[in-house]
Amino acid sequence: MRELIKRREGTVVSAKMTKTVVVRVDRLVEHKLYGKRVRRSTRLMAHDERAECKEGDRVLIIEARPLSKNKRWRVSRVLKKAAG
Repeated sequence: MRELIKRREGTVVSAKMTKTVVVRVDRLVEHKLYGKRVRRSTRLMAHDERAECKEGDRVLIIEARPLSKNKRWRVSRVLKKAAG
């Protein structure tokens, strides 16, 4: 069952809400016509129970049950703290 849970790695871009952070997840996709790899990003809201994330932190988020209108992810752990 644990293998089915989606995991994403991203950067915290906003930590202004209570117990919620916005994480930008980047991915590379190939352009349909030209074949060049293009960077695309998705902004996901994630639940941060202990409010330990700050802007610029690299985090691992995992899929969760719906926690609010927009929150479907939980912060699993902080991989790298932001400089400063």
